[in-house]
Amino acid sequence: MSSQITIARRSSVPSSPYSSVGLAVGNTPLAYVPGPGGTGPGFWAKLEGFNPGGIKDRPALHMIRRARARGELRPGATIVESTSGTLGLGLALAGIVYSHPVVLVADPGMEPLMRHLLASYGARVEIVAEPHATGGWQQARRDHVARLLRRIPGAWCPDQYNNPDNVGAYAGLAHELLGQLPHIDVLVCSVGTGGHSAGISKVLRQHFPDLELVGVDTVGSTIFGQPARPRLMRGLGSSIHPRNVAYDSFSEVHWVNAAEAVWTCRTLAAGHYVSGGWSTGAVALVARWLATTRPAATIVAVFPDGPWRYWDTVFDDGFCAARGLLDAPPADRPDEITTPGEREVARWTRCTTVSDPSGTAGSGR
Repeated sequence: MSSQITIARRSSVPSSPYSSVGLAVGNTPLAYVPGPGGTGPGFWAKLEGFNPGGIKDRPALHMIRRARARGELRPGATIVESTSGTLGLGLALAGIVYSHPVVLVADPGMEPLMRHLLASYGARVEIVAEPHATGGWQQARRDHVARLLRRIPGAWCPDQYNNPDNVGAYAGLAHELLGQLPHIDVLVCSVGTGGHSAGISKVLRQHFPDLELVGVDTVGSTIFGQPARPRLMRGLGSSIHPRNVAYDSFSEVHWVNAAEAVWTCRTLAAGHYVSGGWSTGAVALVARWLATTRPAATIVAVFPDGPWRYWDTVFDDGFCAARGLLDAPPADRPDEITTPGEREVARWTRCTTVSDPSGTAGSGR
């Protein structure tokens, strides 16, 4: 019996994004989030949750479109990629738009809702059983992707962590911001693959050379030089060093823990009717503090998705209580370290020295 996997081809449908839900990607709203109590300086939130699947609809469509144009992805070939969720939604959309089967590799931390959504959109999801000894769940997923690429004839992987098209996909988001605000002083982004922080800041700096880019990571992530630890928060952070992270573009980096993100997500929802998941909570916490320290600055925070897929995690009292994430409001200001390797951090912490711990990542300048 052959060991190759047979993937059912999608039925023939129009493959132009201009005749599909692909038109719904982009032109997301910008909302002003005032300071605590509705007074004092606040920040602008770019609400990427208004895309069909979230912020990663943008790179999913762009990476597939560019790969098809170069001939790397043949018509009807299978797309295979690792995902914690949001990129998977984008790739499922791209698979429908361009008529490609999609196989996604996830880990046991993927929410049941996300698994069902991806399956309903026609993607096949495979779950890895064990984390990699040093690279954690991310490396385990990437290793399984490599096995699938060898077994599925003609399969192609976007390689979101290292694909420059991931960065280039966010030029449109940057131009939307340019049309929405006359000036931007500070851009606050969560960092996972490094795509949206690098892509947006690169374009904005052509118009605002003094723009400050603030990165937001999760406790337990290796991206900015902290040791790898098991992480509850998904969508930001990494156990590997993606080449798309533009280290020399960052003015500073903040690490945020899960309880701090939960408190901020819930506070946003109750007070402003805008919120999201782990990344949104972490980014909003940092942006809110930056607004108090720089009251004259125009600060933009990118909210990668909305709150809906987090009903049984961030917004579930039982889930959060079992993990000690409730009744723990964050401090009024971050802790400070002078270098990322000074010590291991466990709560909201800021560092203004940013460097590439691996020596291999790209530049957004």
